[in-house]
Amino acid sequence: MLRIALYVCPQTVCSSLSMAQDAFGLANRLSPTPRFRLQRFSLDGAPVQLDFARIAVDGGLQLAERADLLILPATGSAVEQTLAANAALLPWLAQPRRQQLASLCSSAFLLAAASLLDGRRATTHWALAEAFTRRFPRVKLQAEQLLTEDGRLFCSGGAQAGLDLCLHLIALHGGDWLAQQVASALVVERQRGLQSRFAPLLPDGCADAALAPLLRWLREHHAEPIDLSRLAQLAHCSPRTLLRRFKAATGLTPNDYLQRLRIANAQQALSRSSDSLERIAASVGYADRATFAKLFKQLCSETPGAFRKRMQSSGAAPPAT
Repeated sequence: MLRIALYVCPQTVCSSLSMAQDAFGLANRLSPTPRFRLQRFSLDGAPVQLDFARIAVDGGLQLAERADLLILPATGSAVEQTLAANAALLPWLAQPRRQQLASLCSSAFLLAAASLLDGRRATTHWALAEAFTRRFPRVKLQAEQLLTEDGRLFCSGGAQAGLDLCLHLIALHGGDWLAQQVASALVVERQRGLQSRFAPLLPDGCADAALAPLLRWLREHHAEPIDLSRLAQLAHCSPRTLLRRFKAATGLTPNDYLQRLRIANAQQALSRSSDSLERIAASVGYADRATFAKLFKQLCSETPGAFRKRMQSSGAAPPAT
């Protein structure tokens, strides 16, 4: 029986902890014989008060040292606070060990801070990717991935990706059949593709208020033929100045922003209409369907047809542009 120890600290996200426990607990119930022994541990072996629950644990670090697999549930987006509050965990994590270690979502920061991910492939929530890369440049971050496996180290992206990783670990230690039974019981799909499908195409806001009128104009005229000279004229500056200011304000070049804006509008159309791909491509500014489909897949990590099927079957709608 595989011994699994789940780490609990005041920053632990309740839903992430319970999701992991539910997945492996369900695997035990669906398996002819229980395959996993689940225990919780804290730094000092004492119960942990979370936002709206007091979590009992089975022991401290000594208990965790006897486990075969350590799982660090998500710890939220307050990364600096989490790292400071769990400073005593880091040297313990860094000790040589043969255990497997898995981080769910933001807890990849804990593994990286213990230098366990240096030179290794890893992932975390797409919204934390920039901060992660800045802090841990030696890690081979693959933020587009829902989960990564590099030797005995496992990481997952956003909240639901934690379940993807648990299913992956169940398959690894209990067989693919058991993992599929758990997924079916939870009514979730396995192999859900890339995390980048869920990241917004456009930046949130603009750091240069003087460019706000230009961005509004782009939203209204994105389907028209547009070049840098025209944009510079509208912004009352030279093309070179516009390039510099636009990149500083949005993180994108004007052309990159325009292409993302067009594809974001195409997402809206694909979600809400049955128009042909040719018609949708033309409506957002692309005369050639092939060019549109190639760029769509590059930015969205799936084809326009796959996106339409996923969005219309789920009843969801992409963020407004």
